[in-house]
Amino acid sequence: MYRVAVVTVSDKGAHGEREDLSGQTVKELVEAQGWRVEDSRIVSDDPEAVTETLLVLVKAGIDLVLTTGGTGLGPRDNTPEATLAVIEREVPGLAEAMRLETFKVSPRAILSRGVAGIRGKTLIVNLPGSPRAVQECLTVILPVLGHGLAVLTGRERECGKE
Repeated sequence: MYRVAVVTVSDKGAHGEREDLSGQTVKELVEAQGWRVEDSRIVSDDPEAVTETLLVLVKAGIDLVLTTGGTGLGPRDNTPEATLAVIEREVPGLAEAMRLETFKVSPRAILSRGVAGIRGKTLIVNLPGSPRAVQECLTVILPVLGHGLAVLTGRERECGKE
């Protein structure tokens, strides 16, 4: 079982002005995998708040951090930059696959600037901010995340098997 944290990045959510439907969608999909959501929080779009939160979760030994929100083109959309400041290695295929596949549903999907990467033994993946986009993106990557997390956390060593 993997330890997961969900971080919703939203000024309105952090101020109690918007219900966190996207974070709840992430939680439901992750728990359907049999993984445990150990932490779920809402932070403002301030890059320092996002960076600090990610570092706290990495230090706590979380296996997978899924962020939702802050990946668009708006002036307060800082999640990718905050994530890049934290990660040590990128995992670009995850973000590329999400954009490629969800583009087939909505051409606007290619406007997402989300990134994915590793710090220590924690995988961090940025998801868009709408519940529908979260579901579409997680549907693309969930089938491979288990294997990736197994290798990253040392539970599995063989990558050549299908």
